[in-house]
Amino acid sequence: MKELLTLLENNARYQVKDLAALLNEDEQLVENTIRDLEENNIIAGYHTIINWDKADTEISKAIIFVNCVPEREAGYDKVAAKIAKYPEVDSLYLISGKAEFMLQVNGKSMREVSNFVAHKLAPTEGVTGTETMFILKEYKLNGRELVGEREDGERLLVTP
Repeated sequence: MKELLTLLENNARYQVKDLAALLNEDEQLVENTIRDLEENNIIAGYHTIINWDKADTEISKAIIFVNCVPEREAGYDKVAAKIAKYPEVDSLYLISGKAEFMLQVNGKSMREVSNFVAHKLAPTEGVTGTETMFILKEYKLNGRELVGEREDGERLLVTP
């Protein structure tokens, strides 16, 4: 199962017949396994990695560290459930360190992200503080390099 999951994680566009061949398994078995993994939310979804800089589309992304107070019975889970419901939140992690949560937030502009933090996230019950860092450029996303050598083969000069 781990090999199947790894293959799909690296390329969700594989056809069942190709996966079966790579795994040396029966197509029907692979198809049933994928269905079971989806139904049990082990495969929680499929996505595309988009290089927004090349798409020439304005989008603002930020990493936000969130401090909060855990609730008596639910710990951090209840606060996390509230934060996860916001559509602006792309990813949410419980972390170790100075903050309790790390979020990736997407918006149309820096102002939109700032408004989300000021008017939605910061006032959320249990949240005691936030620290926002805007992502200026993405070089690698979900294991894929987005920026490499120039298309004409020349490297850019770097000076100190």
